[in-house]
Amino acid sequence: MRILVVGGGGREHAICWALKKSPKVTELYCAPGNGGIASVAECVPIQVNQFEEIAQFAIDHTIDLVVIGPDDPLSEGIVDHLEAKGLTVFGPRQNAAIIEGSKVFTKQLLRKYNIPTAAYESFERYEDAVAYLRQQQAPIVIKADGLAAGKGVVVAQTLDEAEKALHDIMVAKVFGESGNQVVIEEFLTGQEMSILSFVDGETVCPMVPAQDHKAVYDNDKGPNTGGMGTYSPLPHIPQAVIDESIETIIKPTAKAMVAEGRPFRGVLFAGLMLTPNGPKTIEFNARFGDPETQVVLPRLKTDLLDIFLAAVNGRLDQMEIEWSEEAAVCVILASEGYPASYPKGLPIEGLEDVQDAIVFHAGTAIKDGGVVTNGGRVLGVTALGRDIAEARAKAYADADRIRFQGKHNRTDIAKKALV
Repeated sequence: MRILVVGGGGREHAICWALKKSPKVTELYCAPGNGGIASVAECVPIQVNQFEEIAQFAIDHTIDLVVIGPDDPLSEGIVDHLEAKGLTVFGPRQNAAIIEGSKVFTKQLLRKYNIPTAAYESFERYEDAVAYLRQQQAPIVIKADGLAAGKGVVVAQTLDEAEKALHDIMVAKVFGESGNQVVIEEFLTGQEMSILSFVDGETVCPMVPAQDHKAVYDNDKGPNTGGMGTYSPLPHIPQAVIDESIETIIKPTAKAMVAEGRPFRGVLFAGLMLTPNGPKTIEFNARFGDPETQVVLPRLKTDLLDIFLAAVNGRLDQMEIEWSEEAAVCVILASEGYPASYPKGLPIEGLEDVQDAIVFHAGTAIKDGGVVTNGGRVLGVTALGRDIAEARAKAYADADRIRFQGKHNRTDIAKKALV
């Protein structure tokens, strides 16, 4: 089969890497791809928001399945656009991708169907939001309604900080139209957990859980990022808690979307907080997480293409999905300055010295025959092992072998799971 993956980050590299292992895949393309994806797929110079060009490429190359990676094109309706051209697509349609594209929609859905989440209120007027905020206590969470490249959430430690966040989002419009509405949410405490699921309507097939590290520095210090590292499984979280999260949050949400006339088909990402009062929903994403995908897919034993095809053909309930007992740890190598401004075009050395890990490229490019930095999160170094300790040791050993000017990584990824 001929497959086209849309996207160009670490998530898409992991998807392409997994698809490449399928004996059914005869041709694999990625638009636009990156410096590392080029080693497993033919990269096509089409951007993720160029729907017409993507559709024409898929038609011209008789593509059997298009797989959508990032959030923006999903929210903008790429699946609807491609399906209207007669193409088969793995990913949610626009009316289902709203579960990520609008935090106000999602909070209202969870409230309507009594699905556990943080207490909240939503606002369209800045003055109303400020008046409500001044009656609350810190810490408190401020969320821009729409997509904001993972940066639209502020955990404010003081009410002054929260008020500044409201002004930035609603008045200064630092996230543009995404800040037309805001959610003000109670601050939840506990461990975070990510569960990605293959979903086809009411059929939910959970993947193995993972845990991300959002803050840029060790010990969860500094500003939040798109993710500085992940690991799976979570030996310090009881299976009963994982099962409870699936039964009380993920499955009811899939059913709720069907009831709302917005059946979800694709990957539903649940960001969860394990509070003293049980699991609660922090957020939903309408696609594979990044960098969670880089530890989840290496543990997948079942052919990923078979799962995609089962979902798009309404046969996901017939799939038996198998997972490896091995542990996986991913360490992100970032550019100096990330998540603020950072340089690009710096040569990356040592990739050929990697011994045990899979290196997923997130922000790289090819220049003069060599690999250079081209993003904030540059590489995801993922290793497998008998347990977290072995996988972690391998990942860090290989991360140290890779060099570029200003390279930064956290040194405590998966440390809390060393039990």
